[in-house]
Amino acid sequence: MHRIYFLLLTLCLSQWSFAKTFITADRYLDVENGHFVASPVIVIEGDRILSMTGNIERRQRSDRVINLTGMTLLPGLIDSHVHIEGNQSLHGFEKLGESDQAALLSGVSNARDMLVAGITTIRNLGSRTYGDIALRDAINDGIIVGPRIFAAGPPLGITGGHCDSTLLPREFGLKSPGVADGPWKVVEKVRENIKYGSDVIKFCATAGVMSKGTEVGAQQYRQEEMRTLVEEAHRRGKIVAAHAHGTAGIKSAILAGADSIEHASFIDSEGIMLAKQMGTYLSMDIYVTEYILGRGAQAGILEENLTKERTVGKIQRDNFRKAVVAGVKMVMGTDAGIYPHRESPRQLSRMVQFGMTPIEALQSATINAATLLKEQENFGSLRSGKYADIIAVIGDPLADVSLLEDVSFVMKAGTIYKAP
Repeated sequence: MHRIYFLLLTLCLSQWSFAKTFITADRYLDVENGHFVASPVIVIEGDRILSMTGNIERRQRSDRVINLTGMTLLPGLIDSHVHIEGNQSLHGFEKLGESDQAALLSGVSNARDMLVAGITTIRNLGSRTYGDIALRDAINDGIIVGPRIFAAGPPLGITGGHCDSTLLPREFGLKSPGVADGPWKVVEKVRENIKYGSDVIKFCATAGVMSKGTEVGAQQYRQEEMRTLVEEAHRRGKIVAAHAHGTAGIKSAILAGADSIEHASFIDSEGIMLAKQMGTYLSMDIYVTEYILGRGAQAGILEENLTKERTVGKIQRDNFRKAVVAGVKMVMGTDAGIYPHRESPRQLSRMVQFGMTPIEALQSATINAATLLKEQENFGSLRSGKYADIIAVIGDPLADVSLLEDVSFVMKAGTIYKAP
């Protein structure tokens, strides 16, 4: 009797494991070619897209059908610059009172918020103590819910620089775990991050807006340090993101071989042409200015940081427009974590406002970002064989890209996380 029961159970589980999901909608956006395809029938098996042109009449009894009439399907969005850990409402000196454990717990909530907002993949560029790697692994293991994470671990930087702890005086002895001075110390720190699971390497080429006591555009790492860092990371198969606001630091990071320049606020014409020539991606967080200058003071952002943003914001947006016109490779990087993570898709409409077409903005958050991560064969567009990362909106996102700020449906790797 037990043997018969076991055989029946095995048969049922076997049939269930091969059950497929059929998704129908008005159309889907082919982000690679920039046009809509009408009346798709997407067939999903497991976590991958089996076919983009399925025959719903041939579905089996155990198959599932999801009818999204009136909606447009798109690939899940990719945010290339996120800080997933931490309570977003804490800024300045208040941030010092947040333990690593509390930051990690907030990261669980932040990850869920991003996924429900339609962000199915993120590149997390900086963690105090490898918490982003713990979150990545917990999501991969199904313990918590969130986007696919490419984690950097602690960002590398010079002593007293933007990637160091600069809020408190010397007697407190605070030093960030990613601090490394000189070429061989930098190599050691790259190796340490990789040892503990980093997918990407992030370093601070210049100072920044949200640190204390640093001049926002000043170059920090020397060219030799940057070059050695990038060579070691690339030798180990890791991509490199360079935080760089200042003109000289941007160009030094590009020449060093960094895969992407984060912020790129004061990039000049020479830097733009250099980025185009080298195939370097720019990730310019032009939405965050609105939060910092509009809500930052109330949220506790220090006056020093607000003053820096007043200087940076307009220049960065002007240079964003110039880079778009020049045809530089771009990805959507939002700096989510400075502001609430669920607002990440707001970046898209600002990219259109400051020079991109809607399809260019959507490509920056899909196929471009996947290509930067060297994962274009796995996600970034809707294609047979890729992960079933699918979102849906009501209406035409090429007519109004702000529709992405309120997605109706979210699927990541074949699992539904939000539905009408």
